[in-house]
Amino acid sequence: MVKRIINTRNDYSFFLIGPRQTGKTYLINGSFSKETTQVYNLLKTDEYMKYVSNPSLFRSEVIGRDKKITHIFVDEIQKIPALLNEIHSILEDPNIDDQDRPYFILSGSSARKLKRANANMLAGRAITYSLYPLSYCELKDDFNLMSALKYGTLPKIYLEKDESLKKDILRSYVETYLKEEIEQEALIRNAGSFVRFLNISGNESGNVINYSNIAKDAGVSSITVKEYFKILEDTLIGNFLFPFSKSKRKRLGRHPKFYYFDTGVIRTLVKKLNSELEPNTTEYGMLFEHWIINETLMLSSYLKKDLVFSFYRTEHGAELDLIIETPKNQIIAVEIKSSENPNPTSFVNGFKSFSTAVKQVDKKIVVCNTKYQRKEDDIDVLPWKTYFEFILSL
Repeated sequence: MVKRIINTRNDYSFFLIGPRQTGKTYLINGSFSKETTQVYNLLKTDEYMKYVSNPSLFRSEVIGRDKKITHIFVDEIQKIPALLNEIHSILEDPNIDDQDRPYFILSGSSARKLKRANANMLAGRAITYSLYPLSYCELKDDFNLMSALKYGTLPKIYLEKDESLKKDILRSYVETYLKEEIEQEALIRNAGSFVRFLNISGNESGNVINYSNIAKDAGVSSITVKEYFKILEDTLIGNFLFPFSKSKRKRLGRHPKFYYFDTGVIRTLVKKLNSELEPNTTEYGMLFEHWIINETLMLSSYLKKDLVFSFYRTEHGAELDLIIETPKNQIIAVEIKSSENPNPTSFVNGFKSFSTAVKQVDKKIVVCNTKYQRKEDDIDVLPWKTYFEFILSL
């Protein structure tokens, strides 16, 4: 079992949210004793039918449980949002002694369906954690960069040894989860346009979003494209990265980039699974950038770093891949290069432009595939492993 970075509490109720196959059920089953945990799996048709027709039965079973049961695990809670009202009533019932009141573990692929149904999100009564694909910091000596870039790091796929099976699982994941389950969950009426959008957005991942162009190619309106991207964000299938501005309001008013959460999913969407991935190619550079950014966001989320992320780009073409702002008001500028020995001419202008615009830049970093770290004037050129050590230290 891979030791995950995420630390869930055993003395407070919580939601565990994340895309399918990130290992939510596996994590909970491995972290909580079977003897003290009562499990409800709403993916099972019989259990779903039992409680969807009679949510109060769930409450009766929880209250009447064997008192050695300290935790109630409800897997795929978004399938029956009404259960949250029963959970709320149990958590607030003055007739239940605190020592007899269980903790609830509620997992799901997103909170979108719950929010859309105006479900009771137990504000203040349950913590929310997000689970992502495997991190380099979790795999450590078992991490293989090329495999991560080619097939991503969803646990079942990354740990599979058979490459042809990896590809089959990825194709199934995109077909059944991205193209069907998310479509159903979001009540998308035009399935064809959503599938076209997914393929187009895969090719555009990591680029500044041009809503009008994507809308034209997908055959829908710009408003619909924005809603599709929001669905992907709400289901943790990707993240927006907004352009840097001193004004937070202006950031949100500008066109963002969108990064899919897993490089294997990207390669599946753009039909590249059967092609070889070679270093020093455009595709390799794009995937390396995605992986570095996703890993950075993941570590910040797990370790509650409260970092703010953006990218820098001017109308004259100067750009930096990632700007990190810390709670201590530090500003860290990061450029990502997939080569082993990036040429300073490829990144110096971006740092100069940003330094002129911002005045205060606490650290300038080029993260790349170099073996040894070095300095280029005031810029630190770091191996990616060293870069992640720096992120962990923030």
